[in-house]
Amino acid sequence: MTVREQKKNLRKLMLLERAKLPELEKEKYDQWICGDLLNTIEENQFKTIHCYLPMGTEINIFPLIEELLEKGLIVATPKTLPKRTLKNLVLKSLAELEKGVFGTVHPAGGKEFKGEYDLIIVPGLSFDSNNYRLGYGGGYYDTFMLNHPSAKKVGLFYPFQKVEKIPLESHDFRLDEILVGEDIFHI
Repeated sequence: MTVREQKKNLRKLMLLERAKLPELEKEKYDQWICGDLLNTIEENQFKTIHCYLPMGTEINIFPLIEELLEKGLIVATPKTLPKRTLKNLVLKSLAELEKGVFGTVHPAGGKEFKGEYDLIIVPGLSFDSNNYRLGYGGGYYDTFMLNHPSAKKVGLFYPFQKVEKIPLESHDFRLDEILVGEDIFHI
């Protein structure tokens, strides 16, 4: 089986597993992630954060985003464009979003952020102990992170999304940290 086929199969499996997560457990975990990320941001005095806007069964970081906006931090979120490109737009309010491609949303108005980031928060479908992640297959985040070498890159995952080894291709990017709380479901 080729690496691409392995990735495709793993994506299908993880999407199914994530969809089976009971809502109450998901809410508890998502709250924990938001709290832990906020602590990381405050401890490191990060001022400029790039993050995804959750869709489907992704970890819901909307409460964190709202708090970052209230604190006056710069928050940029992606708009998906062709050719593995993200246009990073300044987010001013979660009430001002418009629909994009692949079920995504992005800030309305389109003011592009072209500065440097302190932190990049990355979604994904699976991860391994070497901090490699499996995304949705477009290569958007791999390309984007490569262009921001000084930013800390953190991936968010549920514990069951961990695998022994992510099948890798030459363009796959290693994250600085994986945020996953192994014992959160035992609360």
